[in-house]
Amino acid sequence: MSLLDTRVPAVLLRIDRNPFHHGTLGAVRSLGRAGVQVHLVADSTGSPVRTSRFVRQIHPPPPPGASLGDIAVALRRIANGVARPAVLIPMDDASGIAVGRLREELAPAYLLPQQPGALPERVADKAELAEVCAAAGVPHPETVIPESAEHAASAARGLGLPVIAKWSRPWLLPPGTGLRSTTVVRSAQEARDLYLRTGEAGSRLLLQAFLPPGPDRDWFFHGYADRSGAVCGGGPGVKTRAWPRGAGLTAVGRWAPNPQVQLLAERLAGELGYRGIFDLDFRRCGATGRYHLLDFNPRPGAQFRLFTDSAGLDVVRALHLDLTHRPLPDGVPLPGREFVVENYAPLTALRPVPPAGRELAWNARDDRGPGRALWGLWARHVSGRLLDRVRAAVPAASPTELPHDLSDDVRENVSEDVSEDVCDEKASSC
Repeated sequence: MSLLDTRVPAVLLRIDRNPFHHGTLGAVRSLGRAGVQVHLVADSTGSPVRTSRFVRQIHPPPPPGASLGDIAVALRRIANGVARPAVLIPMDDASGIAVGRLREELAPAYLLPQQPGALPERVADKAELAEVCAAAGVPHPETVIPESAEHAASAARGLGLPVIAKWSRPWLLPPGTGLRSTTVVRSAQEARDLYLRTGEAGSRLLLQAFLPPGPDRDWFFHGYADRSGAVCGGGPGVKTRAWPRGAGLTAVGRWAPNPQVQLLAERLAGELGYRGIFDLDFRRCGATGRYHLLDFNPRPGAQFRLFTDSAGLDVVRALHLDLTHRPLPDGVPLPGREFVVENYAPLTALRPVPPAGRELAWNARDDRGPGRALWGLWARHVSGRLLDRVRAAVPAASPTELPHDLSDDVRENVSEDVSEDVCDEKASSC
């Protein structure tokens, strides 16, 4: 018998258009394996997720740039079809923010954590996060919000080049502008030029002191804050391989005890009165050893299935159990457990499985469809991106000539751009 109340379906909402968001598949499998009916609201065109046997039904998502009203209409339509209260789980920041704002309107058709509707937006906003950390006593990289182009240039010099530039609300970035949620700025002129594009970005520009990457420096924490505020269902993990290297999404991660990260995560959730699933990214400063919070994501992290304990509990199952007033099982952590995203770290996926176990993002013995679909879809995706970049780099050449006529410098730039595009598509999870 399932620990979860299988009479209560789940609706997963993802507004961003990333077809390779493996966290969505993780949530589908986690709930589907427990016998819960899973409805997916996402653009699954070209996505391996659509082949999962655990998806009960796929619904079209709200259109790009949808208003809160559009999102509410789409979710009410789905609720009418499901015909009973369902647990609603946002899978990206834009969804988490929208659901937070619509909480009162969506009840009682959907079961949602009890918390202030503006809180998801507050923690996802990179500018407000700096203030949140200061109030809670959680280390955060030194941050400047420039008020002019000249201020941006002087701030970049003052922080010490290179610096990290972020748009405070990356979910508002319009497609097709070439603007990225996070950029490494290497000169004062770059900072000045970036500030001048604030109108396109739709939110404020931040400049942050750069904390160099290195072994054992990139950490994350996934958790679920229940009705009482207790944090459960997750834990601290270390990123052992990133894509792109040094600054990208978690290609390989390991569950690792870390009392400092655990304390900071629980302190922050408690100070905010946060309720629901959250995903935090930290970087340890090599000089001081302090862990600085880089991001607070008000939804499941893409690698949340790493933190599956001995009783099969993860943050998604913890949410469903808590909102249906069922007790959480008494499992124990499994430190050393590994998570691998095969399309970013294929060789790691072929190595011997660690004693604590391994979770693959796409391949699973009880759900073979997504793993089989991945490689053909991924090859087409990457080749399409590469061809777009090649055409942009050498617009005068004919398509048949491009692969042979590119200089080494152009090839390098194209490869880096494709990597960054893939990371950007992950929408704040990098």
